[in-house]
Amino acid sequence: MSAHIAAMAARLPDAPAVFAPRRDRAGQLHYDQLTFRELNADCDRLAIGFERIGIRRGVRTALMVPPSLDFFALTFALFRVGAVPVLIDPGIGLKNFGKCLAEAEPTGFIGIPKAHAARVLLGWSRKTISIPVTVGAKWFWGGHTLADVRRTGMESPLPVTESERRASLGTTTDGSPIGRAMLGAPKDTAAILFTSGSTGVPKGVLYTHAMFAAQIDQLRQLYGIQPGEIDLPTFPLFALFGPALGMAEVLPEMDFTRPAQADPVKLVAAIKRFRVTNMFGSPALINRLGRHGEAHGVKLPTLRRAISAGAPVPAKTLARFAALLPPGAQVFTPYGATECLPVANIGSAEILGETREQTEMGKGVCVGQPVAGLTAKIIRITDDPIAAWSDDLELPPGEIGEIAVQAPQASRAYFNREQSTVLAKIPTADGGFFHRMGDLGYRDERGRLWFCGRKSHRVVTRNGTLFTIPCEAIFNTHPAVFRSALVGVPQGDDMEPVLCVELEAAERDRSELGKLELRSELLHLGAQFPHTQAIRRIMFHPSFPVDIRHNAKIFREKLAIWAAARH
Repeated sequence: MSAHIAAMAARLPDAPAVFAPRRDRAGQLHYDQLTFRELNADCDRLAIGFERIGIRRGVRTALMVPPSLDFFALTFALFRVGAVPVLIDPGIGLKNFGKCLAEAEPTGFIGIPKAHAARVLLGWSRKTISIPVTVGAKWFWGGHTLADVRRTGMESPLPVTESERRASLGTTTDGSPIGRAMLGAPKDTAAILFTSGSTGVPKGVLYTHAMFAAQIDQLRQLYGIQPGEIDLPTFPLFALFGPALGMAEVLPEMDFTRPAQADPVKLVAAIKRFRVTNMFGSPALINRLGRHGEAHGVKLPTLRRAISAGAPVPAKTLARFAALLPPGAQVFTPYGATECLPVANIGSAEILGETREQTEMGKGVCVGQPVAGLTAKIIRITDDPIAAWSDDLELPPGEIGEIAVQAPQASRAYFNREQSTVLAKIPTADGGFFHRMGDLGYRDERGRLWFCGRKSHRVVTRNGTLFTIPCEAIFNTHPAVFRSALVGVPQGDDMEPVLCVELEAAERDRSELGKLELRSELLHLGAQFPHTQAIRRIMFHPSFPVDIRHNAKIFREKLAIWAAARH
């Protein structure tokens, strides 16, 4: 990742790399910026400073800094010095955050004052953290400030050539040149990225330099991204790929932990001001921006593409947003997970023109063809570990099973989660492995993957198994329904399928009689399809609990508890 920044600094030294918004005392909006030359130079300073204070190759370092110029410089400097950034979503809750830190066992901790205050007061990783760095004013804790680290890095002349950079960075603890650590061996651990925790406590995914390299290559090839483009990232981790691809990142004015509440007026203003060509948004954000655009006649003529991931994007959401784009531009919805991204890819043109109708008939959501260099298999459903790969695990086209993948961008293990690793990986005879996505789906006759929901969310009854996405799609076609979620509620020694429904905003004030009529309409709708005829109970929920990362993944486990309590 760091090598890409150095390359862009040589190729496009004065081109902008990052724009960050700032409000002055009068409330006027300004954007601070770093060019690729400035970003690269700051990475060098910080890398030298990190080496001097003990954050060097292999040192796990938690990073708790919001998206900003410092966020980019710090992250790429950690890559450059060979340290291992530990990146955790701050919105997962204090309890889960503490658990993630305890598992990651970081030595370094780089954060804003509020993060350090929480670390000290709550005792996060007290036994392992010995190198705290504060981004801002240091209060009652020890350690260094970011200004100290930069000052230390500036005491040595900034390197100009690669050989000078290697010399100025000194050596690692084993005496090898830090320049080799900067480049990173392909199999070296590059980072620990925690999952969103949408199906339990977040897990730390071990990323290698080879994984990052494969992801950058895939994104460049899939979307034709060119150096000099302008990107609007609304998800911090995805923003890190932008500079590595030569794009300038325009950080929007928003709470990155609440994308569903982002102000569409501010997003549109940023897109138009900087003539943004690429944007990434969660389905919730794409939905919000699309609704705003539809209501106010907004057009986004500079966008060449939008990318949305994190959960299935409803076709009606894609249609709204696609209407804002110029001819030839699409919304792409890559499929994957923290453990392997991307797995497959599809654009809004194919969805709206072909697969939407099948999705609304309960066939699942088409996520497209597997990406180049990735092998995807559909294997029989089991909740048990699989000790070794065997060809007889694979199911024929059209049959629903678990999606398993083998690819350069797939993570080999979770950090300090041996049992989770055993459950998620299938060793192969050649020393490789398949990663079990934990998702259910099938391959169609053209080789495309179709997503049918999480394995842990299927509802197994005495009379058969119901899969969430195919069932929910039937009811989501009703104009009053914003989204629905199938859950299982214990009924004696069996499970009863229950459909939880969140209504469109304009429908939420329905009277009890109105809801009774709507329930009857939905039951009639479900009765027309064999796979939804068993759903006889429908419950209206005021606002679904969703994941903090994308505000789109539905916490069906919580809904199941809610439904059982009101059964």
